[in-house]
Amino acid sequence: MITVVGNLKGGSGKSTVTFNLALWLMKVGRSVHTFDLDLQCTLNDVAQVRLEEGYDPVLKVGTVHQFQSEALPDDEVLIDVGTANMASMRKAIGLAHRIVVPVAPSQADIWSTQRFLYIIASEIRERPPKVILFLNRADTHSNVKESDEAEEALRALPGIQVLKTRLCQRTTYRRSFSEGLAVFELEPTGKAAKEFAALAKQLYP
Repeated sequence: MITVVGNLKGGSGKSTVTFNLALWLMKVGRSVHTFDLDLQCTLNDVAQVRLEEGYDPVLKVGTVHQFQSEALPDDEVLIDVGTANMASMRKAIGLAHRIVVPVAPSQADIWSTQRFLYIIASEIRERPPKVILFLNRADTHSNVKESDEAEEALRALPGIQVLKTRLCQRTTYRRSFSEGLAVFELEPTGKAAKEFAALAKQLYP
């Protein structure tokens, strides 16, 4: 299955989600291929950190050139897309079986997500991809209602699925990413590891 992880807004957590999903899939014995189509190359950078630190398994990340010139494998494919390379992003959308969209709980992120959905819809296909949204960097305090309000707004959008599982604003995601580790490798019993496992199991039952 080809899964694109994307959104128009920078800082939505696309690379962090792609990185953790790839390692989670390998952890459970799945073969996965990743591609970094964002000119910032964040996914490529973290894979390089992981290689230099000697962590197993090694995460191999395909380049924009490889994506454009080679046939995609039949295994699980994860593609991190960015707006700096619109041509590659549109090609990835056109090939995707599904598109996973992390959305931060802010009005600006919701507007950006709506525009991203317009781009997805503009890629006319016989079988359009399934579009799955979830809240990323959600509030951890129950008395802060911005995340609930954002989720309600997302559920009002047509033709998409919104997951109940959220990834919260936790320092573990930043720390683990900077060290080339998945959250479940840095803190296996932590809250971030548990919530990410819940998300991954919804995406890959």
